[in-house]
Formats: sequence, structure tokens, C-alpha cells
Amino acid sequence: MSAEYSRREQWGWYFYDWANSAFSTTVVTLFLGPYLTALAKAAADTDGFIYPLGIKVDPRSYWSYLVSLSVASQVILLPLLGAVADYGRRKKQFLAITTYLGAFSTMAMFFASGTDYLLGGALFLVANLSFGGAVVLANAFLPDIAPPEQRDAVSSKGWGLGYLGGGLMLALNLALFARHEALGLSEAMAVRLSLFGAGAWWGGFALITFARLRSRGAARPLPEGESVWGVGFRQLFHTLKGMRAYPQTLLFLVAYLVYNDAIQTVIALAGQFGADELKMPMSQLTLAILMVQFVAFGGALAFNWLAARIGAKHAVMLALVIWTLTLVYIYLLLRTVPQFFAMAAMVALVMGGSQALSRSLYSLMIPRGREAEYFSIYEISDKGTSWLGPLIFGLALQYTGSYRTAILSLVVFFVAGLLLLARVDVRRAAAEAGNEAP
Repeated sequence: MSAEYSRREQWGWYFYDWANSAFSTTVVTLFLGPYLTALAKAAADTDGFIYPLGIKVDPRSYWSYLVSLSVASQVILLPLLGAVADYGRRKKQFLAITTYLGAFSTMAMFFASGTDYLLGGALFLVANLSFGGAVVLANAFLPDIAPPEQRDAVSSKGWGLGYLGGGLMLALNLALFARHEALGLSEAMAVRLSLFGAGAWWGGFALITFARLRSRGAARPLPEGESVWGVGFRQLFHTLKGMRAYPQTLLFLVAYLVYNDAIQTVIALAGQFGADELKMPMSQLTLAILMVQFVAFGGALAFNWLAARIGAKHAVMLALVIWTLTLVYIYLLLRTVPQFFAMAAMVALVMGGSQALSRSLYSLMIPRGREAEYFSIYEISDKGTSWLGPLIFGLALQYTGSYRTAILSLVVFFVAGLLLLARVDVRRAAAEAGNEAP
């Protein structure tokens, strides 16, 4: 490996996935959705509705609306953050700021209890926005730490280690939850401690990343009288305008935003579906999500092996076909807890591979020196975030009352994303961006 790329730095980058996956798994995928739904139900009026900001909402739809709202804010702020970070060569500093704002907001979720669904929701909005910003900046280091021919492998290893880290944190949560009565804790207190622990895990293990990643390049001087945010707004406008020069990159980005929106919706709402539709106890639900983390680790590595033989693009397309069939299975057949575990295993196999390979594909299609601004647009629907999918899911659930109809509504995202991805020419995209395809 050349001096420009070091394994020490790559391992530091891998550990950011290990650190922040605790937020994805413990908070977004498992505990917070069912917990906030329970808080919202406790606060509902006699007709069974809550009224955040005066808007009539079914408590079961509150979580999906929150996810959608949090990402709507990311649509505005994350591209700006990416542009600012690239302009000032401050990726590492901004990564630290967003990491600890998110970690401390997550830890503060411990204080949401009883009917405090608004407090819990507000803390989630801050934490998820920070999480999205941090992932933008972490992803933007990928071209700095790995040459093009290694990015599929490096990205897959990062995702794989993330699943192991998230899985280990879930195992600790499962142990706490299983023994909460013996420890003199209520079920709600066990959940609150798990949320606090996820924030502490994220912030603590991120220190390894900050010790190993290095900043590159000197900050460019700001024009006289200009603020870094003012320059960032102009850089963002320039990014959006300039993307027309990379039509294949733009086509891939649209495809990714469509299909990954559905992936993230399934991940974010799986816990709520199991708890509210199948009436699974939290202990079983935690065990299912824990299984997902370790199966997904193997899935990420297996899809990296597959990508080396059929190409990353075709491997992702295969994953999208499996995702589509899985949603149809949920709608038609999923009725029992064992079937939920079978569904979770199938999702786990394709989840890591489809996301890790998408990240490495995109890294080949963006111009050097502008990674954070381009990854900030990509992050609009990256790990743990989506906006249109949860909104469609929430509306379908509120107006039909059926989780299964809401799940089926996501199929169109996978089909549309698959058709768009099929039209992407990866080598042409890399050439347009001035990069060499592996």
C-alpha cells in the first residue's frame, strides 16, 4: 500500500462505522420507534390522537413522520455542511462537532418518559440531523484513504465492522433488558438506559477515529468580508449546478436516493412493525435485530465477493430484486414470530451489501477535492435516513390502518430504483468525474 493510503487510517475509518452503528441499531431500528409510539399513545386524547404543533396525528404514525421530518431538514442542511467542510478542509473538525452533538442528544433521550413524546421527538430530530452530518463527513474520507480498486473492499469492511459494533451494543442491551426485573428496573427504564448507552458508545469509540484520521490540505482563505457559511451556500449552488456536467453520476444518485429511501424506511420501521403489528415482546424483537447485525456482517462480505465476480452494479441490482420479493412476502405471508425472524435474516443478507457497494460505486463518480459536498447530497438517503418513504408509510398507515398496506407501498421505490440503476454506466461516470474505474 502506498504512503498516501495507510491501513492505520483505514482502521480508524472502519471504527467510525463501529461507533455510529449503535445509533442506527439501538436507537433508530429497535428501541426509539416503539418507545416513542408508547409515549405518544400514553399522551393521546379520548379519541386516540395526539396533536403535535396542533396537527392531528395517529400515535402509530408519529415515529414515521418524525423520521421524515428529520430528513427533510437534512435535505437543506447537509449539502451546505458538505460544501463548507470541503471549502475549508475542515472535514475532521466538522466530523467531531456533529458526532458529539448527536451523541449527547442521544444520551439525553434518557430523560424522555411518561408522556414526553415531544421531548423525545425533538432530541431525535437533533440527533438524527447530527448523525446524517457526521456520516456525510465520514464517507467523504473514503477517497482519501483508499485507491479506486480497493474501495469496494474498504467500504464493505467498514459496513461489516459497523454491524459487529451495532450487534455487540445490542447484545449488551438484550442482556440488560432480559434482567431488568432482577436488577430492579422497569421495562421503560431499561429502554432509557439503552438509549443513553448508544450515545455513549457512539461518542466513546469515535475517539479511535479521531486519533487515526488525518486532515488533508490547508484551508483556503475566505474572500474578504465573507463568512464560511456564505461561501458554503454559494458552493452548494455551484455543486447542484455543476452536477449537470456529470450526467451518469446524477443518474446514479437519483437511483440511489429512490431505492435507499425504501431500505432506510424498512430498517427504521421494522421494530415498530414487530412490536405493534405482531405484538412481539421487546426481548424477542431485540434478539431478531441482534441476529440481523451478525448476519448482515456476513452479507456485506459476501456481496463484496460477489461484486468482484459480477461487478458492484450488478450485485446491487440483485440485492434490489431480493428486497422487492421480501416486501411482497411481508404483505402476503408474514404472520408469526418465526416468519419475522426468517424475514429479518433475508433482509440482513442484502442490507449491508446493497449499501456498502452503493457507497463505493458513488465514490468513483465524484470529482476529487469535493468529496464532502457530493457525499452530503448522497447522505440525504444514507445510513439511518430517508424522508419520502416514511412519509408515504405514515400516510398509508394513518388512512388505511394497515401496516401491511403501508409496507407494500414501498415496493415502487425498489422497482423504480432498479430500473434507473440499470441505465447507469459506471465506467463512463468515473471518466466524466476524472477518475479511473477499477
